[in-house]
Amino acid sequence: MEYVQLGNSGLKVSRLCLGTMNMGSKEWKPWIFNEKESEPIIRHAIDHGVNFIDLADFYSYGAGEEVVCNVLNRIGQRDKLIVTTKVGYQMNDDINAQGHSRQHIMNSIDASLKRMKMDYVDIYMLHFFDVNTPIEETMCALNDIVRSGKARYIGVSTMYTWQLAKIIQVCDQNGWVKPINMQLQYNCAYREEEREMIPYCQDQGIGVSVFSPLARGILTNDMQSNRNKTDFFTAEMYNDKASFDISTSVARVAQRHNVAPAQVAQAWVLSKQYVSSMLVGADTPEQFNSALAALEMNLDQDDIFELERNYTPCDIINDYTAGNRIPREARLPKGIYAK
Repeated sequence: MEYVQLGNSGLKVSRLCLGTMNMGSKEWKPWIFNEKESEPIIRHAIDHGVNFIDLADFYSYGAGEEVVCNVLNRIGQRDKLIVTTKVGYQMNDDINAQGHSRQHIMNSIDASLKRMKMDYVDIYMLHFFDVNTPIEETMCALNDIVRSGKARYIGVSTMYTWQLAKIIQVCDQNGWVKPINMQLQYNCAYREEEREMIPYCQDQGIGVSVFSPLARGILTNDMQSNRNKTDFFTAEMYNDKASFDISTSVARVAQRHNVAPAQVAQAWVLSKQYVSSMLVGADTPEQFNSALAALEMNLDQDDIFELERNYTPCDIINDYTAGNRIPREARLPKGIYAK
């Protein structure tokens, strides 16, 4: 396993991060694994050097934190793990059980730690940018949580670059702790964050962790999987010709190297030096091995061009632009793939 410092912090994390959205309760979504089903995957990841674990209170409405941390507390060493969780999405029918108000953040960190049976979380993350709460209120609450010892660091996820700039500005003005990690969606089929967000994070010394390296499954070229047939986000975000053409290119490169398409898609993400860590949401230990192999895979210039030639600009994918896509036209193949 490779380890890197997360942004300008002194925290070292594995380049593979265990994504856990698929662990918790099947009552939430049909493709979720219960604790018994989740344990072999978690154990396999830890046995292969993963120390970075990604959670969110919203996953299975809290059951995800319980399931994953029951396993971690049983088989792992807490002081060797970097555990994150997120706050923001609505957890129940209480009008205040959502967003990034001080009320909800303070209630949520205590509820998460109780479910996790832990004294602290390593990185406490905003799940999105709450446009309805003053950013000063949100960041002051997160600063207080770090000062209290309930979190060691803070992070953010899925927002516009100007929104992250507001967060950094208010933290600088008040001497509050700043985010050390930006978690964003990034893969061969969605690269809009290369334009502003990733360069801004590099400039500000914020680590970049990436989720959905397989574009919610389409880059595996297995559209009949349970996830692809039941996760409506897949169709909402990647149901266009360019995405399917990119998926075909991934398959072509995989065929050349005699490996699975998933490994190629993951290797492309890991080839980007600005990516600190890549989330892996595996359904089996064998699927996790694909990401381990991707760490060692070297893609040449012909491979990279084939994987990138179909990409054209699209609308930003976040909470504010769901479903907004523009027509995209691909470039023609060249080099070895033009034959």
